[in-house]
Amino acid sequence: MKKEVQIFLTAIMFFTRIPCPKWVDHNPEYLSKSAKYFSLVGIVVGSIGAFVFYGFSFILPTEIAILLSMAATIYTTGAFHEDGFADVCDGLGGGWTKEKILLIMKDSRLGTYGVTGLILILAIKFSALRDVSFHFIPITIIAGHSLSRFIATTLIYTHPYVRDTEDSKAKPAAKSITVGTLLLSGVFGITPLFFFGKPFIFLTIIPCYLAKVYLGIKFKKWLGGQTGDCAGAVQQLSEVVFYLSVIALWKFI
Repeated sequence: MKKEVQIFLTAIMFFTRIPCPKWVDHNPEYLSKSAKYFSLVGIVVGSIGAFVFYGFSFILPTEIAILLSMAATIYTTGAFHEDGFADVCDGLGGGWTKEKILLIMKDSRLGTYGVTGLILILAIKFSALRDVSFHFIPITIIAGHSLSRFIATTLIYTHPYVRDTEDSKAKPAAKSITVGTLLLSGVFGITPLFFFGKPFIFLTIIPCYLAKVYLGIKFKKWLGGQTGDCAGAVQQLSEVVFYLSVIALWKFI
């Protein structure tokens, strides 16, 4: 049990800025096993965003409460996945070979493709949440973060890790995972969907996974697999697709 707690806290330490006990570190052994808790980390991050939204919605307009919620989740993760999404935009937008794409993605500087991609995805995320029924916004935020991280975990399962640099901090977490790890991540990923109380909400899993398939095809074509940045891009895209799917289902079902 203590080992599982340490593995979970390793995931918290790696993917967020949430303080952890001093005895928790980036142990490669624990980090390689932490994928099963990626979705649970999403529940934690989403809950922080939901709490911020709910608290500020009593004193501020809904739109501002949503923006503060987004800021809270970005701060909590240190823009970890947003950075990966931006790097992928730059890499696929400006590179024409595997080596060039990986080099661009590793560059800490942000290019035009990355800036444009971030602006658009954050704007869509805000606009989508604004159109969700007010009482469902908190659970939508939580479910969006948990489900999207599960979808990102499926990329790690289906695509091999391709960056060959041994000093990559993300390598242990981005390597291949077992079926058991994937299933546990899936349990945590879909659990928040039950709190909608509407069975049709589970249909959102389909477009979210299709978004992963779309990016996965591109990653396979240009890189031959995935990197930590690729998983971050999948998380961001599937999170937005989830919000859009919630709106669409509410209108047509």
